[in-house]
Amino acid sequence: MKKLYWRPTRISLRLLWVVAFVAVIGLIAAENYTVQEKQPYYAEKIKASKLAQDAFNAIKAERLRLNLPSDPESDPAKSGLIGELLTPVTTNPGHLPAKQTSANPNFAAVIVQLLKRAPVEEGDVVAVGLSGSFPAINVTVLSALATLKLEPIIISSGGSSQWGANLPSFMWPDMERLLFEKRFFPYRSVAISRGGIDDRGLGLTKFGRKAIDDAIVRSGVPYLEVKDYTDSVERRMALYRMHAGDKEIKAYINVGGGTTSVGTKVGKSAFKPGINREAPKGATEIDSIMTRFVEEGVPVVHLTRIDELAMRFGLPTQPQVMPLVGQGKIFFREVHSTLVVTFVLVLILLLLVAFVRLDWGYRILTTGRREAASGRPERMV
Repeated sequence: MKKLYWRPTRISLRLLWVVAFVAVIGLIAAENYTVQEKQPYYAEKIKASKLAQDAFNAIKAERLRLNLPSDPESDPAKSGLIGELLTPVTTNPGHLPAKQTSANPNFAAVIVQLLKRAPVEEGDVVAVGLSGSFPAINVTVLSALATLKLEPIIISSGGSSQWGANLPSFMWPDMERLLFEKRFFPYRSVAISRGGIDDRGLGLTKFGRKAIDDAIVRSGVPYLEVKDYTDSVERRMALYRMHAGDKEIKAYINVGGGTTSVGTKVGKSAFKPGINREAPKGATEIDSIMTRFVEEGVPVVHLTRIDELAMRFGLPTQPQVMPLVGQGKIFFREVHSTLVVTFVLVLILLLLVAFVRLDWGYRILTTGRREAASGRPERMV
């Protein structure tokens, strides 16, 4: 006759504690064991950041050749991309920590990601507004554009806020010309304005305005001379339309807080850093380049509040040394190991099957006691 053994009517509390203990240990292991996973567009981000780093080095070398050394206090990373507190071509107040944070070639990776999210594809036309206030961000924008093989229409401003490209003998127009002549980038601005108040450099001395004009002449780029704020907006939009021709402008990139681009103080506070697809509340009250584009359905990539952008994308703020290419969460992100999570789940499942379904745990815990008591397991007929 076939032997049948007693099956327990309930699970042993000790067995449940064993499963719970394994589950807790597994949870701790899964939470603490992470792996580095490449972010989307990793190859493009690395390529753009390397190009930006090389361009940074070229600007720094030219600055040293011109005997314009950096102040180690304001430029601890020795980037060569930080200007001075006050010069004759300084148009507006500036925030030194933001300028220090901007001197990071990995911002090119941030711009690659923003453009891909816009989205743009190879060969697309994008309108660009560059500012002498942030030469480092200008370079990273150009690097991203070149890497993604886009067709930019660029309008720059020659003047600069504090700590930007505000050295009269080496301003943004000079830097752009240098990088073009050394073949870092295959394109240049279609026009350069003075920048500053009303895009005319109002408030500067006669010497300061002439210094900006001289830099534009040295660059060889046409001078965008405007009558007032409204005329600047109209002329800039006309230039973008003219150079785009029959092609659609797929995005607008703005660097800094240029008045005609963002729309005075209202636009500066209303538009958020990063991608803007709709005009924020109150922004439409002021005419600006950004407002016009966003109202036409063109996404605006607004590169301002640099510290905020850096923290959002995992880049350091105010680095004391020049960051290496590939550093930051923009390239890698920590994710839980799929292997560890799968192993823990399988282990818990096996324990539940063994202890609950197959009674292995009950037999393991009771066999020794029963054999000691009776010499053999109980059975029923």
